[in-house]
Amino acid sequence: MTRQGLEGQAGTSVVLDFCLPCQAFWFDAYESLQLTPASTLRLFGEISTATGAPQRPRAPFAPCPRCHARLEPVHDWQRSTRFQYSRCPSGHGRLITFFDFLREKDFVRPLSPAQIAELRVHAQSVNCANCGAPIDLAASTACAHCGSPLSMFDLTHAEALVAQLKSAAEAAASPERRATLDIDLMRARQQAEHAFPVNEREGWARDAVTLGTVTAGLLAVARWLSEPA
Repeated sequence: MTRQGLEGQAGTSVVLDFCLPCQAFWFDAYESLQLTPASTLRLFGEISTATGAPQRPRAPFAPCPRCHARLEPVHDWQRSTRFQYSRCPSGHGRLITFFDFLREKDFVRPLSPAQIAELRVHAQSVNCANCGAPIDLAASTACAHCGSPLSMFDLTHAEALVAQLKSAAEAAASPERRATLDIDLMRARQQAEHAFPVNEREGWARDAVTLGTVTAGLLAVARWLSEPA
């Protein structure tokens, strides 16, 4: 696995382990809950890069990297979204795919009937955002291999996360810095409007054909975050 240091809550740090070929994160106990909005945004870039590469088939039973015990499958809910992961029976942590991580953080939602109809105009099949298997749009709206429904990355939720990040920066700034943050926040709002225009949302189906319904949205966020302020 690759290791990367990220900012944690209350000034702490989180050293995250992830495997790009398997497209999965390993979180030690409670690490996922410690991620700041800024760290979550940084992970979007890692996920968008990896989901464009070939995916290694995951073993049905994986060992804990700490104690080597067999990980146990867990099915969970985040609001109305179902997601799953594998946890260590001794409490050392859990292994979660990139797709289920986005589900857990409430950034992936099923496509509406209107969006599915629009997607069918542009393509006969798309790749599943979870396992990569092709989904025949004429026959189904879910993956026949893993059962995941056709889903998309929620750009509106991404905008809200960035707004939360900006508000946190404003609250933590010195009085002198707060005097200039109004201008910074206005610039951030303008960037959001530029990154997520109406015509881009309407054209998501064309990108989804080649990039996938979730990756297309992730790449839009990654491009925005890479632009200078």
